[in-house]
This record gives sequence, structure tokens and C-alpha cells, in this order.
Amino acid sequence: MTQIRSPRVEDRAEWVRMRRALWPTCPDEEHDAEIGLFLQSSHDTSPTSCRYGVGEIAVWIAERPSGGLCGFLEASIRPYAEGSGAQPVGYIEGWYVDPDVRRHGVGRALVVAAEEWFRSLGCRQMASDAEIENGVSIEAHVAIGYREVGRMVHFSKDLG
Repeated sequence: MTQIRSPRVEDRAEWVRMRRALWPTCPDEEHDAEIGLFLQSSHDTSPTSCRYGVGEIAVWIAERPSGGLCGFLEASIRPYAEGSGAQPVGYIEGWYVDPDVRRHGVGRALVVAAEEWFRSLGCRQMASDAEIENGVSIEAHVAIGYREVGRMVHFSKDLG
């Protein structure tokens, strides 16, 4: 059975590996800096949380029974989210599970841990997002009870 727990300093390399798999265009320096901020401000209670970027971030790590990590979830509390009527709302900022353990309950266990934390803070809804071409993520969200509330196309134009 996979253990869900708070991250520790010794998880840094594998956490960077998983973040890199989830956000491949993000520079390693940024991954390392964000993890460093998180680990500096973390404490021994579960979940571990810190303040940076969007506000308070909580992180859960999935540990393989044989050792090593196989997933993580980073979440925050936002003042609102698309399709959510309650305020504030819990938000999944990043959710990753190694391909070899997908569809084995690891992702669901990570989300359940976040849901419990959000409930304890008075949140009545939880939201997330996925890139429109990321069918694996969309299927995972639907499988654990999320409903799609909208789609967007973003545009950019260079001003010469």
C-alpha cells in the first residue's frame, strides 16, 4: 500500500524529478527554489505547508512500499476558481503520479489527503485544471468525481 505523507529534505531529488515530468518547460532552478522555500518553512505536522507564489501551499508525497516516491500533490487555497460557487476554494496546483503506478489508487489517495485538509480549513469545494491536450489528467479528474466546467484557448500577439 502506498503511504501518503509530508515531504522531507531527503525527498528533494525525486520531487524535482516528478515536478520536471509534470512541468517540463519550467527551469530546474525554479523547481529547486520552490522546493527549497517549501522545505525551509515546513514543520513536522501533516500536511506540510508554506507560503509562496499563490499563497499557502500544502504538499503531499506518495511513497512506494519498496521505498522511493511515486507521486505528489501540491495544493493551495484560492479566493475563487472557475466553476466554483463557494469561497474560498481548495485548488490542486500540481498533481503527478508515475506512469507505472497510475490506475492503482495513488492519485486518488493524494487527492483524498488534500480534500481532508481543505475540509478542515472550511472549504466546501475543490477545483483543478488540466491542459486541454492532457487526456490522461482529464480522465483522472473525471474518475475521482470532478466535472468539467469550461475550456479556454489562450492567445498571444507580438507587438512590433
